[in-house]
Amino acid sequence: MKAVQRSFWTGARALADKAAAVLQVGALCMRDGKDGTEVLMVKSSRGRWIIPKGWTEDHLTDREAARAEAWEEAGVLKGKVSKVPVGGYMTEKRYDDGRRLPCHVTVYRIDVRKAVKDYPEAGLRRRKWMPLGKAAKKTKDRGLRELLKGLCKQDKASAA
Repeated sequence: MKAVQRSFWTGARALADKAAAVLQVGALCMRDGKDGTEVLMVKSSRGRWIIPKGWTEDHLTDREAARAEAWEEAGVLKGKVSKVPVGGYMTEKRYDDGRRLPCHVTVYRIDVRKAVKDYPEAGLRRRKWMPLGKAAKKTKDRGLRELLKGLCKQDKASAA
């Protein structure tokens, strides 16, 4: 898993075109699985598979906010957070009233050492460890899919 280090940024043109995009931080929670690198995916409030993510917070660095999202949404209690982002992607925040807000998600990698069953949003979200390739297929978020596909290709190349 250590070989998956390259940074992936998707939607750079989209970011430039959407100057009004708000910033979010995401947590790419990873571990070594039976069949290679796995990522911890969570179900969004709208039922889509995503990574834990949320708004930036004034009192936290983006890195600290990514760790907080991993805890709140996925129960990641212990893990090493990358010092710099490993990638990013464009997405949309969808509201119940139909509004859509363009967001750029800056993603930090967390090498998970311990995840627990009891966490703040355990009753609201389903979580599941998936191989990178499966996670890329399961997500409907185009930007996240491209980021995961890029990491999957790199993971396969480093395993060969």
